Amino acid sequence: MHPDDPSAQELTKGDPATRPADSASTERTNGRHRVPELPRRGRTLLASMPMRIALATGVSCCLGLATYAGTRVEVNDRSEPSAEAVAERAALADERASRSLERTAPTTPVSPTPTASPTPTPTATAKKAPKKPAKPRRPRPVAGLTQAQMDNAKIIVDVGRKLDVPKRGLIIAVATAMQESNLYNYASGVLPESQNYPHQAIGWDHDSVGLFQQRPSSGWGTVRELMRPALAAEAFYLALLKVPGWQDMALTYAAQSVQVSGFPDAYAQHEQRATTVVNALT
Repeated sequence: MHPDDPSAQELTKGDPATRPADSASTERTNGRHRVPELPRRGRTLLASMPMRIALATGVSCCLGLATYAGTRVEVNDRSEPSAEAVAERAALADERASRSLERTAPTTPVSPTPTASPTPTPTATAKKAPKKPAKPRRPRPVAGLTQAQMDNAKIIVDVGRKLDVPKRGLIIAVATAMQESNLYNYASGVLPESQNYPHQAIGWDHDSVGLFQQRPSSGWGTVRELMRPALAAEAFYLALLKVPGWQDMALTYAAQSVQVSGFPDAYAQHEQRATTVVNALT
């Protein structure tokens, strides 16, 4: 031991028998040198460390147990409610719903607002179908005529009105057609060509054809033209308008001046019926 070591010098002054009892426990030797003794405060802290560690460990365990217990309580609280609790909650919900309906229900019925139906918009590709022309209304037969006879009489009257022929001329033309063809469009058995066109009867009076029994050989027109009722009526009116004073003549004389018939007095018998027909068509 070195004489300059203060701790060694302090130990050698007293009696070894008078050393504290715990000095031997606090001293350790390493070879022939002893470990210096710790101060009293250090020894106190060192001695209390095991107790503090134990206390901290116990507190941690208590906290862990409390947390676990709280978790278990929370888990147990989440268990399914009893049937009585479920029924009570359902009754309370129904009561609240009924009270809500009573507050929000209108006092007077409100009629729904009518919504306008959507108007279809035409597409760019859609095209309207062309309208078919309306068929002309057929006149109701009068004076004992059939529908075909009445239709032919209407053609005669329509052509005369387009030519601005007076009503007297219309009556003369209808009476002449009544005598010549009984208001039927005749073809000729002598002219087979005439039978190639629409016709309602066939006659055998030379080459006379059509409503007015006009002869192509006499210059009235072609067979095709005379077989068309409108062209045959036009040919008759043009000839009548050339007769001087025809409006002041008796019907039979005016008709004979155009037709040059072998029976000049036969036209007069149709004047009354022709007047009835013209009145019905004009």
